[in-house]
Amino acid sequence: MKTYIYMVRHGESPKIEGNERTRGLTEKGKIDAHKITELLKDEGVDTFISSPYSRAVLTIEKLANFSGKEILVYEDLKEIIFSNEDKILPDKEVYPIVELMFTDPDFSLNGGESKSDCQIRSVAALKNILKEFKGHKIVLGTHGAVMTIMMGYFDSQYGYEFLMKTSKPDVYRMEFNDEELIDIKRLWT
Repeated sequence: MKTYIYMVRHGESPKIEGNERTRGLTEKGKIDAHKITELLKDEGVDTFISSPYSRAVLTIEKLANFSGKEILVYEDLKEIIFSNEDKILPDKEVYPIVELMFTDPDFSLNGGESKSDCQIRSVAALKNILKEFKGHKIVLGTHGAVMTIMMGYFDSQYGYEFLMKTSKPDVYRMEFNDEELIDIKRLWT
């Protein structure tokens, strides 16, 4: 029985308000959330699951509402913790850290987690989702680094270079047979 995971990387989010957990979407991010609804509304999605971060929830919320479904929030799908979990880091600081994390999976900043730690928690959550919702079509509201780390667990071609080519938002459909990855297809254009 095949299970489909639609990895939906969150839309554009301002890095000037709130904190990592609470920052929402820019106007472009809100428009793109509507485009995601249009893109996926005919896919027959059964289940909606998201990172607890507002920007991830807000990116899939319109689609979940359109489908008449609630969004289940999974704490272990949160963004990789770079240092202080609530502190917003500008892109010019984040990307060199991410590159180091992909070069050395055990590297972490003080108070942060390593890529290895993030992969353990996020892949465990994904495997639980695959078991609990076997045979479903599942939209998963996520983040670029976490999405790449989970995809990379199943197929090593998904690494730092892939992450740097993704967009905000982005959508990838992963097809599974039990826990075996069969195919990944980019749906966002």
